[in-house]
Amino acid sequence: MAIHPHHLLHYVLNGAGLQHHSHGHLALPQQDPSAGKEFMSLIVAANPLGQMIFSPIFGWWGNKLGKIRLPLLISLALFTMASGIYSSLELRPNNVKYWMLASRFLIGVSSANIALCRSYLSGATRVCERTHAVSMVSLAQVLGFIIGPTLQAAVTPLGDKGYVWLWGNMHFNMYTASGWINVLMSTGNYLMFLPGVFEEHKIAAREVMVLQGGTSERETWKAIKPNYLSAWTLIVAFFVLVFNFVLLETLGTSLTMDMFAWSNDEALWYMGIMMTVAAFVSLGTFVLIEPMCKFFAERYVLIWGGFSLMFLGRVLFVPWGPDPPKLAQPFNASLNLSESDPLFLGCPPVQTWCGELPALTLTQFIIGFALTSVGYPIGVTLIQTIFSKVLGPRPQGVWMGWMTGSGCLSRVLGPVFVGSVYTRLGTVWTFGITSFMMLLSMFWLQCSNRLLIPPTFEATPVELQELNKHNGSKVDDNSPEEPISSNYSRHQSTTHT
Repeated sequence: MAIHPHHLLHYVLNGAGLQHHSHGHLALPQQDPSAGKEFMSLIVAANPLGQMIFSPIFGWWGNKLGKIRLPLLISLALFTMASGIYSSLELRPNNVKYWMLASRFLIGVSSANIALCRSYLSGATRVCERTHAVSMVSLAQVLGFIIGPTLQAAVTPLGDKGYVWLWGNMHFNMYTASGWINVLMSTGNYLMFLPGVFEEHKIAAREVMVLQGGTSERETWKAIKPNYLSAWTLIVAFFVLVFNFVLLETLGTSLTMDMFAWSNDEALWYMGIMMTVAAFVSLGTFVLIEPMCKFFAERYVLIWGGFSLMFLGRVLFVPWGPDPPKLAQPFNASLNLSESDPLFLGCPPVQTWCGELPALTLTQFIIGFALTSVGYPIGVTLIQTIFSKVLGPRPQGVWMGWMTGSGCLSRVLGPVFVGSVYTRLGTVWTFGITSFMMLLSMFWLQCSNRLLIPPTFEATPVELQELNKHNGSKVDDNSPEEPISSNYSRHQSTTHT
């Protein structure tokens, strides 16, 4: 099936993001002491910024060519090269931080090909297959989030020194190993998209053409105008959803250290366990999305299964504890105590709200985290599914680029929001604002839910068969390309209301 390489692509890129993020925080201070926290924030933002800028460009490129192979191969080659640069920073004694910044940006640029993957997925599946296909790609992304940190943990025993190969030109240690693994995996992924291995199919436009009794795919999709209000509603909803998830992901460790007086090691350990459990819960949720959508309309599952659970998860993070969190004492080296001593653990007094606002309880945190683990996969899958259906059978590269870009924008703004709101105003304002964002989005989706009904096309007495036959070859778009009936299955377009 032609979608399978895309599953691996999502897996590689998402796993890589986590590995590189960890590598940057650990290695850069040792390799370039001049890189402070401000510059580190630029490095963290470089990846999503590159992806945000180039997602619409890659989408436009794919639409222009009518094929995705060339953009994908070039982007994968760029990803492989940038990962190699990232993993060989030790060979560059000067300006290491700028090399890291450049490689992070290039990795983000290459990751923009996810817009192409989503566009191709929409064109290579029939409407009745779309929900399942998007669920599987989303599931592959979660696998990346699971395996990425696992690989990083697996190479930690290599230590700082590790091994030096190729006459001192290749350092393989705890900081570079995950990057070299990415080089190997992306090379394999590159091979999967070569001619003779990956064959492109276009089914969506042909399905509608056959249903309408037309003879030209291009004229068929050009005659169908998408609902732009529906499309932009879903793009904004996607931004809100991803922003709330990224915020929790960014803030999670710091929040637990402030609220529960955990040490850094304890916070990383417990959050690691919770993230792993949440990932497996998400995997189960992805599998259940398609069966749920057979009983309820997709838009209602999105609103009441995705956004409502995310909203409740945010509300539960508004602290209900009876007392303020434990205040940490400023670290004093003269006391001969470690920084992990209970005396120095808790909410730092520099955050003035620590002594005024009630503490978040552990029960609240766990339940809110669990609701997010279920609501987010439902929301992110069905927004993409409904979005592709609302746009119809037209090439969707640019539109998928805008949606991908909105998700990247949320990844850029998430850390900024933490720094400007959480550290200054505290938990009530942070989760009060995000709860209001979720509620407002949910209310708008419910009020405009009729906009989320994809267009349907009346079936003519024409059998649908082998819609993807000969799609890998060039055909005349203005004439019937091939027989579309021998063994047939009749397509029924149904809309849940």
